Amino acid sequence: MYKEDVVLIDAEQPFNGQTYRIGAVARLTGIPPDTLRVWERRYAVVEPIRSEAGTRLYSAQDVGRLTLIKRLVDNGDAISHIAALNLAQLQERSRGLDLIPAADADRPPCRVAVLGPTLPTLLTRDEAYVATLGEGVELAGAFEDEHRFHAAIADLRVDLLVLERPTLQLDRIAQITDLFTASGATRGLVVYGFAARAAVERLESQRIVTKRAPVDVAELARWCAALHGSEKTPTPEAILDGVDLGSPIPRRLYDSATLARIATGSPTVRCECPHHLVQLVSSLVAFEQYSRECENRNTDDAALHAFLHAATARARATMEAALARVVEAEGIDI
Repeated sequence: MYKEDVVLIDAEQPFNGQTYRIGAVARLTGIPPDTLRVWERRYAVVEPIRSEAGTRLYSAQDVGRLTLIKRLVDNGDAISHIAALNLAQLQERSRGLDLIPAADADRPPCRVAVLGPTLPTLLTRDEAYVATLGEGVELAGAFEDEHRFHAAIADLRVDLLVLERPTLQLDRIAQITDLFTASGATRGLVVYGFAARAAVERLESQRIVTKRAPVDVAELARWCAALHGSEKTPTPEAILDGVDLGSPIPRRLYDSATLARIATGSPTVRCECPHHLVQLVSSLVAFEQYSRECENRNTDDAALHAFLHAATARARATMEAALARVVEAEGIDI
């Protein structure tokens, strides 16, 4: 690594790992250095450590946090309102932002129906709240009573149904899916207060998105726009933007010796998939290490190789999960 772009912290300093100078952070996050300094001074968005010479040094976690904050600010959140949120809260609030499609003048608005105890009142109590949903979203109906919902829904031609539930339990999933079927909506969003993990997983396996309450009107509008356009194939830029440098690099599921055993194992059926997957994972492991060690000549190089390392690690983890599924299905003993 070129020492003016990336610095490795000594073991005696607050934490160990790779750090980035402010120029590289600006490239990675899209936040100008002057803006970053103001955000640090006024809102304490991150607390970089200082080198002996007084240079700011940012961790990968700092970069990830700043990336999320930049996305939210670009989508209308005030920096003063989100600066104090922790990483988990920032990640939750930014869910769905990368799905929002480019504006399309010929695309009809997303027709939304809402059923639940509080959101309908919030959305219909005055015209200003309805207007907050934006031009691309049209409120087709808001219902607190399920009987009124069933009586009116067939005539509303709904694209998206937003269902509000204080709790989610497995024994209520069938009732929820029946409501989505009755609405005729192509997409669904469930806003919940408390839920069993199994219930959330069951809904998401049926392509029904879940979001923990509270949800304000601006956030609901973003979700409506995102889900309305989420059938589009994501662009390469959108996929790249989804690489979170602040998340820990996924740990390897299989070491090299285990990969070798899988490749030479005897599957229950005649299939070369285990062998091919081992080759793919091994190649990704090698490039992951290469991209981390690759020499950086300047700030642009540091930013590029940070992305390459994180993106390759994500791809490797995905293929390891696929390999694990094949190992289980084929009955390979490792």
